[in-house]
Amino acid sequence: MDCNPRSLLFILPLLLSCVIPAFPVIYPPNEVNLLDSKASQGELGWISYPSHGWEEISGVDEHYTPIRTFQVCNVMEYSQNNWLRTNWIPRQSAQKIYVELKFTLRDCNSIPLVLGTCKETFNLLYQDTDDDQGSHFREHLFTKIDTIAADESFTQMDLGDRILKLNTEVREVGPMTKKGFYLAFQDVGACVALVSVRVYFKKCPYIVRNLASFPDTIPMDSQSLVEVKGQCVNHSKEEEPPRMYCSTEGEWLVPIGKCLCNPGYEERSNTCQMCRAGFYKSTLGNMECSKCPPHSVSHHEGSLHCGCEKNYFRAEGDPASMACTRPPSAPRNVISSINETSVILDWSWPEDAGGRRDVTFTVLCKRCRGGAANGSNGGNLRCEPCRSNVHFLPRATGLHNTTVTVGDLLAHTNYTFEIEALNGVSSLAPKMRQYAAVTITTNQAAPSPVTVIRKEKTSRNSVSLSWQQPERPNGIILDYEIKYYEKEEQETSYTILRARGCNVTLNGLKPNTAYLLQIRARTAAGYGATSPSFQFETSPDSFSISSENSQVVLIAISSAVAIILLTVLLYVLIGRFCCHSKSKHPDEKRLHFGNGHLRLPGIRTYVDPHTYEDPSQAVHEFAKELDASCIAIDKVVGAGEFGEVCSGRLKLPSKKEICVAIKTLKGGYTDKQRRDFLAEASIMGQFDHPNIIRLEGVVTRSKPVMIVTEYMENGSLDSFLRKHDAQFTGIQLVGMLRGIASGMKYLSDMGYVHRDLAARNILVNSNLVCKVSDFGLSRVLEDDPEAAYTTRGGKIPIRWTAPEAIAYRKFTSASDAWSYGIVLWEVMSYGERPYWEMSNQDVIKAVDEGYRLPPPMDCPATLYQLMLDCWQKERNNRPKFEQIVSILDKLIRNPGSLKITANTTSRPANLLLDRSSSEVPSMGTLGDWMDGMRTLPCKEAFSGVSYSSCDTLAKTSTEDLKKVGVTIVGPQKKIVSSLKALDSHTKNGPVPV
Repeated sequence: MDCNPRSLLFILPLLLSCVIPAFPVIYPPNEVNLLDSKASQGELGWISYPSHGWEEISGVDEHYTPIRTFQVCNVMEYSQNNWLRTNWIPRQSAQKIYVELKFTLRDCNSIPLVLGTCKETFNLLYQDTDDDQGSHFREHLFTKIDTIAADESFTQMDLGDRILKLNTEVREVGPMTKKGFYLAFQDVGACVALVSVRVYFKKCPYIVRNLASFPDTIPMDSQSLVEVKGQCVNHSKEEEPPRMYCSTEGEWLVPIGKCLCNPGYEERSNTCQMCRAGFYKSTLGNMECSKCPPHSVSHHEGSLHCGCEKNYFRAEGDPASMACTRPPSAPRNVISSINETSVILDWSWPEDAGGRRDVTFTVLCKRCRGGAANGSNGGNLRCEPCRSNVHFLPRATGLHNTTVTVGDLLAHTNYTFEIEALNGVSSLAPKMRQYAAVTITTNQAAPSPVTVIRKEKTSRNSVSLSWQQPERPNGIILDYEIKYYEKEEQETSYTILRARGCNVTLNGLKPNTAYLLQIRARTAAGYGATSPSFQFETSPDSFSISSENSQVVLIAISSAVAIILLTVLLYVLIGRFCCHSKSKHPDEKRLHFGNGHLRLPGIRTYVDPHTYEDPSQAVHEFAKELDASCIAIDKVVGAGEFGEVCSGRLKLPSKKEICVAIKTLKGGYTDKQRRDFLAEASIMGQFDHPNIIRLEGVVTRSKPVMIVTEYMENGSLDSFLRKHDAQFTGIQLVGMLRGIASGMKYLSDMGYVHRDLAARNILVNSNLVCKVSDFGLSRVLEDDPEAAYTTRGGKIPIRWTAPEAIAYRKFTSASDAWSYGIVLWEVMSYGERPYWEMSNQDVIKAVDEGYRLPPPMDCPATLYQLMLDCWQKERNNRPKFEQIVSILDKLIRNPGSLKITANTTSRPANLLLDRSSSEVPSMGTLGDWMDGMRTLPCKEAFSGVSYSSCDTLAKTSTEDLKKVGVTIVGPQKKIVSSLKALDSHTKNGPVPV
């Protein structure tokens, strides 16, 4: 055998145990075998051509597992061409095929007496075909894959030492297009043994990722990835469509999206499994199931929530994670304190709140007849609900505190009060609700004051009066006490009469004298409170007229007074007309008014309350003092600079109750804080206009100090607009703006500067009427219309303030007009913040350099032009509020003008205001035009700019103007317009620009 090289390969099966592993081979999950020669238990049946070439050898390893190998070693012969072809291999759906060869190859140098040409390589070929060719074999139909060489070759010495190493080579074949293929091995003179042949392709195997299953996917024979859509596992839903990409190497890449377990299921081992009993999951997600909260249980798997135990409940708005709760126990330790016909009830919190924090209290009032008040005979009590006019303070239901005052009860009457504690589940368990009860008997109460007194008849020595019975008599009125005295005497000497009815005649009075009168009623409980003072006057001697001819005399007197007034009016008009040109000093036309201030006759002017030495004098001069008992505070709606802002009701005698807003001065205030607080009331009290917030009065003689104004249901304009974004028509918005402008015109006419005009300081009522408010920063103008008030420091609202007011602290009605332009922008943008997130310094710099806010979305062009007019840098060019009101009135009368928006059309020319002259004068020559342009606000941009002719100027566009520094839309449009006019002038004669 040593001299025959081919025979050396016959011992290979005896040596395979050295190179073949003794345990099963496990292939990667992404490889699918099409052929594995080691897996065959019988002969492989491959075709060898010629027949004496490749030989199939069978053997067993040390575990007696059959092994099939092929070997060839015809190195002793010349011109070898030995072929070995496999059976037909279906490729399934694979396009790229991998061939793994395990073989041994002998070193040619170790073979003695080699006659032929020895090779140490062999060829691997394939044939792509749609069907099995059987035993037909044609060499020319095969395509070469590669020449296979060995990394390790063995020698005779290796055989003796039983050291034999297998070579493993893997080659790619493809793309395959036919249904199957053959592999062939061509030997051209080597000594080689094929130990195993494995043919396989790669796939991306089935996988579950992010609770989505991805099927087996065979990659395409290209460099691109295959996108595969995943399918959510059972009991799950897509949060985002799950996808992954299959690479050509059979690897899953780039997981996108995921699935979430349904309610009642949790993620376990890449699946969604039901929650165990005693656990729940109420929402979609991959979180774990939660244990049932206290006083709840779930008996079944897959629970969405845990049911409550007996006598425990869960309110509709309670989350599933909240413990089940129950109604609270009854309130404890109820104490009543009776004061005539009112009672104060006080109690302690329930011992058991039911496990909740939303405990409130309800007080039920019952009027009882029969039995004793202390409840000793409570079984005989017959009770009915109290009458509707019984008053609870603060209220009867929804109480968060443990005290309530009940008023307007009947005297000497039994009442039972049931106090019930409620929480969020009380309505679910009506049989478990508990209450504490207390029965009381009211005392006898004195009658309330007489509020309505009428004068029936007056003579020189007597007067007849009548009045209405008190609103709450609290029993039978025995009589009335009438006390009266001369006003001059100030109660040093007075007279008292008593009357059983509701009328009396006072005799023995002095003619032509003023008297003050007070009345109080008396019952068995005593006298009630005294009525407010009522003033009346007796007639003079010359007016002692009998009742029969009094009507005739009154008609005559009225006619005489009318004639006199008409004569005086004519005299004044003629005198003013004749003497108008003779007046030398404006002060000669003024009249002194209070505290040294001057007012023009017939014209209301504003008086600065800060000029008063005593601020209370200004308050009482301009504001009405209210009795605190007439004011009922309902709730706190906000916080102001000095204290709380509340809503409530104001009920004045003989007037209907109205809703009001109440500003209170917090305790511990200083004198300065009190002065500043009341200064706003002193300012508001001077105004009377439908678009200015109305002052109802002040409370200064008791605490807390209060300012009471009309109530505006919709609050501040900016928040109201943000809440109702894009919900109003253009006409509605213009109507709101017209109201603001009308109010500002009134203030301007009074010589008053607001200084803080902004949408946040405009209030809106239920009818969408806008009213100017917040006069804390306002100041008075001097007599000169061009004069301004200079502030002594303090904060300035930069985004709403005119440039000159920021730079020099000069505030005028013109600076208010600038602020109105900002308010106009706020309204049309539905409460957007002016200049957005720019800092105050950036706003100052941008405005100074000519930047103006762009038009809001869908803003009518006419309104945006009005904004730009209000934002003129020169304050004298800004419109007066009178002009603004007129402009808005025209827009309301012509709503079609609001359809052209500033977003879709070029900005209109400045035609809204009637100005005496245009900003751009008419020009006759190119030089004149250039000189004129250099006098405009954009003159810096034209310095050093020259144009060769009018033709080049006429072609100038807005983009060209931007390049020379003209960036503001208004001047751009005006310059382009004037250029066109100038071009026409040079061709057809002068045309005004």
